Amino acid sequence: MWGFLLCHLVALAACAHISYEPGLNPKKTYEYRYEGMVNIGRGMPNLVESGVRLVCKVKIIGVSAQTFLLRVSNLNFEEFNGIPGKNAFDASPKLTKRIAAELSKPFMFEYAKGRVGDIRTSAEISDTIVNIVRGILGFFQVTVKTTQRVYELEEFGIHGLCQSTYANEEDANSQELSVTQIVDINNCKKKAAIYRGMALAVDNKLSKERGDSVISTVRYVYTVKPTVDGGLIKKAHALERQHFSPFNVKGGNSKLQATKELVLLSVTDTVVTPAVGPMISRGNLVYKFEKVLAQIPILMKKLDDPVPKIADMIKRLAQANIYQTDSATSEDVVVLFQLLRVTSLENHEVLWKQLSGNDEHRRWLLDTIVEVADARVLKFLKNRFKAGDVSANEAGQTLLIAFNHLAAETDLMEMAKEFLSMPFSKSHPMLWNTVVLSYGSLVYRYCTYEYGRSCPAAVVQPLLDLVIDGLKRNNEFDMVLALKAIGNAGHPSSIKTIRRFLPGVSAAPVTLPARVLSAAVQSLRHLAVRDPHSVQDITVSLFVQKHLPTEIRMLACMILFETKPPLALVSTVTAFLLEEADMHVASFSYSLIGSIAKSSTPDNHFLSTACNVAVKILAPKFGRVSYHYSKAMHLDWFNDDFLIGTATEIFMLKNAASYIPTEIVTKGKFHFIGKILQLVELGFRADGIKELFRQNIQVFNGHLSYADFEAIFKVLQDWKTLPGDKPLLSAYTRIFGQEFFFADLNNDLIQSVIKTVSPSAGKESPVWSMIENLQKGMSWHWTKPFLMFETRYIQATSLGLPLEISKYYNTVTTITVNAKAAISPPLTDRLGQLLTSDVSLVTDGFAGFSKDQFVFHGINTDIFQCGAELKSKTVVAIPWEFSMKMNVKQKTFEIDLPACKEETKLFSVKFDVYAVSRNIEEPSRAKMTPMMPDSVEANKDIEPPKQRYLTSGQKIVKFDIYHPQVKVCAEANIYGAVFCVEFEATRSHYIDEYPLYYFLGYTNFACTIQPVQSNKPVDKIHIEMNASPTKYPYATKSFHHSSSSSSSRTSHQASFKAKEASASEAWNANSEPVFTIKVLAMNGNTKPEGYEAAAFYTPAAQMDNTQLIVSQIGEEANWKLCTDANVDKVRQEQLKMHLRWGAECQSYEMSMKTATAHLPGSRPTLKAKIHWKTVPGYMIEVGKSIEKYIPGMAFLLGFYQKHATNAKHEVSASVVAATAGSIATTIKLPDLTVYHQEIAIPIQVTDFEDCQQFMGNSTLEMHKEL
Repeated sequence: MWGFLLCHLVALAACAHISYEPGLNPKKTYEYRYEGMVNIGRGMPNLVESGVRLVCKVKIIGVSAQTFLLRVSNLNFEEFNGIPGKNAFDASPKLTKRIAAELSKPFMFEYAKGRVGDIRTSAEISDTIVNIVRGILGFFQVTVKTTQRVYELEEFGIHGLCQSTYANEEDANSQELSVTQIVDINNCKKKAAIYRGMALAVDNKLSKERGDSVISTVRYVYTVKPTVDGGLIKKAHALERQHFSPFNVKGGNSKLQATKELVLLSVTDTVVTPAVGPMISRGNLVYKFEKVLAQIPILMKKLDDPVPKIADMIKRLAQANIYQTDSATSEDVVVLFQLLRVTSLENHEVLWKQLSGNDEHRRWLLDTIVEVADARVLKFLKNRFKAGDVSANEAGQTLLIAFNHLAAETDLMEMAKEFLSMPFSKSHPMLWNTVVLSYGSLVYRYCTYEYGRSCPAAVVQPLLDLVIDGLKRNNEFDMVLALKAIGNAGHPSSIKTIRRFLPGVSAAPVTLPARVLSAAVQSLRHLAVRDPHSVQDITVSLFVQKHLPTEIRMLACMILFETKPPLALVSTVTAFLLEEADMHVASFSYSLIGSIAKSSTPDNHFLSTACNVAVKILAPKFGRVSYHYSKAMHLDWFNDDFLIGTATEIFMLKNAASYIPTEIVTKGKFHFIGKILQLVELGFRADGIKELFRQNIQVFNGHLSYADFEAIFKVLQDWKTLPGDKPLLSAYTRIFGQEFFFADLNNDLIQSVIKTVSPSAGKESPVWSMIENLQKGMSWHWTKPFLMFETRYIQATSLGLPLEISKYYNTVTTITVNAKAAISPPLTDRLGQLLTSDVSLVTDGFAGFSKDQFVFHGINTDIFQCGAELKSKTVVAIPWEFSMKMNVKQKTFEIDLPACKEETKLFSVKFDVYAVSRNIEEPSRAKMTPMMPDSVEANKDIEPPKQRYLTSGQKIVKFDIYHPQVKVCAEANIYGAVFCVEFEATRSHYIDEYPLYYFLGYTNFACTIQPVQSNKPVDKIHIEMNASPTKYPYATKSFHHSSSSSSSRTSHQASFKAKEASASEAWNANSEPVFTIKVLAMNGNTKPEGYEAAAFYTPAAQMDNTQLIVSQIGEEANWKLCTDANVDKVRQEQLKMHLRWGAECQSYEMSMKTATAHLPGSRPTLKAKIHWKTVPGYMIEVGKSIEKYIPGMAFLLGFYQKHATNAKHEVSASVVAATAGSIATTIKLPDLTVYHQEIAIPIQVTDFEDCQQFMGNSTLEMHKEL
């Protein structure tokens, strides 16, 4: 009995010291079996996936109380590329050996109370291997609480500082604790992730709320046994899933699934602690990224000894693209980028010395070295600027791309700043513009990546100094340039400086040119997103100052609404507009508010509601403002399934002093997966032209009548009266929100151009030397490789492997021109002699490009890759070869084209989605398998849709397989050529994967020209155009027509004349065509075949008549097309057209009428009618096919419809201005009428009373007739 009690007390004492808190005994050795596996695919049956698996044994040996040694043995690395369930993992012995060589070395780590501390290794261990060890050690980073069943913690792990939710459950029998941990890696505070390449895209939270493109989840399950040394992890399992789609993940996605498992094999006493050599700290458990992301995920190449490889590749690519784009090698440009990224600055200098002597090789090196994108390229460029061994044009192009692709880091900002003070930067005006604007763009990206709103002011200070210096010197150009660069930078600390240039906002009085004020207001555009409240204060202050220039107030309004003002601020603007006297400001603001009110993009969700309220208040006063005033227009659409949309904005700013717009701005935006990218923005200022018109125009009413155009022409003749430095026109271009180009067209430049090309110019003109070179024979070639974008998102996985989502878009553009000219008689003293000489030209060349696009989703390391990859290639190839003769005085023009001898692919798009596996040790084992395994089957008959049902887990998956193949050709047998359009696609349409399935599968689309068997052999195709008066019968005889054909035409002409109009108004056989063209197939001495066309114009007192006659040329050819159109001079709103074609224009007939009308007391109306008597059978079939879709399309577009018995063989339509902002439309078909009473339009219809002034009462008669 006493013995039993003693044992019980001992057991209780032991229980009092055991713990579930994870811990390791420093005197023990723990052996585990570890397995980690990842696979990437769509997770659907019968589709190919790729993956890797790592299996090993892990020993953890105690060294001290909180220091332990980890060693890996028995490692096996395997790759998978196939269909799950049908294919197995394949061993990779060489890669296994490489990984094992590093993993078998000792790893030291600190560990206490479930926390992994500092990890140390020998210096030669790669980051990739250390991160794999982090994946193993991640199992030991766990918090166990026995006082709570469910608890939440924010803790560090391999994914960063993330929120974890725990749930515990104890097994009463074994006393083991089951711990489940869910890690929220979508919302980590300090996430182990890198995002590169999208700094210029603005984040939009409202769009994110509608869906996302990436969703990740991680779950850990532990079995913990309590011991006196702490909780012993007997078994652990982790499951990580990530769903990615270029669109909304709800509509189908690429899936990554990573699993890892740790199983305890044994616990033994440590006999001897292994000796270890010198070690360095590698950080804590959080995944560490390499500073230089050199490994491009879409290729795997050995990068040793890169310099000779680069030199050889540049020479090979230059030669392959020396005449035309070689689409087969365009992908190799990405390999070149990869090699350049692993070279040193010394290597770059060696390459420059080797390649700069050859123009082609030099250009290829400068165009590709910019993708090094770090300090090396800046130092390389600095060396070039100091040495002056590049031209200003080369320097500008290289620096522009280098700065915009540069990794925005603090040390690089200091290096980039040096270019602002280098003498070479100021050696050419365009180069200086490029340097200043590009530095501003770099500041913007730096603040986006590194700091956000807390970006240090030192980076933008050089630009602030430039603009203040320009202000002190009153230099308009310097102020504008610096303000544009500050606008590119969008730095919050620049607001104080910008205020100094804005009247009523600056503390001191401001009297600056309108152009400077405009640049200052527009420099706030990026700050409208970064610091909206400050920008709202400034723009509202400018907007309400009625004494300011109209243009500045409208620009302030434009920027104000880019800040997405709240309802209260919109209401303030609305109240102010009700008292506005300047109709340009009122019209601009009202049209902008009205356009935004119709917006459907997420970023305008709340703003459009506020604008809707404002429109209802303002409409009674401004709803019918004339289009003569300033306008703003915003059009957009957004699709929640795709999570993409577009927006277009057009702003036309005028003022009361001139009808000519002061400024015109057009913008395009692209919305995608929670971001907004400003694609292209074009802006034009017309200060000089406006001033010219203000001073000189006498009669101009703005109706764009003949009198108006005559007045404009007279004014333009006085352009020399403007000062030489006053720009007539200014233009700028912004891409992705960054201004990279602006230029002025001033008096001096225009005079210089006119002097250069003037007919009186002599041998001193540059054009003269160009003509001389052309007569000797000239060749010009230009090739441009360009990485249009590279976006990379890299995130840690629980296995310690980097998951990457990347998009690459590379293009190679080639233009080649070879030409030789002859001039008879030759030029002697002035260019004007060209106008009376016969000029002949022989030329050949090529223009085209090859664009390669890649999207990668998978694991990307420096030693292996696996994932899903979309690979797309778009090719445009336009070769030419022809000879030309022309005489300007005689108005003749001839071209001879060679016959089509071989197939030419003009345009092609080809893409597919692959499961890829690559490793650096066994390049020959690389696999790139189409995700749909049958997608590359060629010459397969068109299959009808097949519906199949497959079991995936516990659910039935329904999908359709489509494999359409279409080839449509249009033959021109006469000319021996055929134009074909081919399309082929293979899709697995899973019902729950809309819209992703549209893009996953094989697709091929091509447009080609091919030779075809012609009626007669064709040597060449002859085209002749003549704009000088020629008797029509003479022209037809030159085409070898028979006499019977000519007499037939004459009788037909008489019939046509009798039918159409009176003799005084109709054309006759002796009329002179104003223009003729013939296109003939020629071969030796045989008679040519082809077509001729002649256009006639017969003016008369009441009606102008225009005819076009197209005739086929050849023996026994009698096909013709006869078109007659007339405009009633009395009733100018009416146009009639009569069309007949077939044998002698007698087989088929159709007529069309259009008319505008504005009856007294009614609304402006446009009517059109098409009537046919006889038409070819194929047109009837096409019409019937279209008619089937009309009811459905009408319903989708919101039209009403009703069955009606309308005129047979006739389709009519009418458009009526229902209100100032909408139209009513009615379309009548023989058996159906569709109509809509109110279709909103983006522009406002002219006031009805104004319209009445320009339409006579004669429209009443015409309206009745129609």
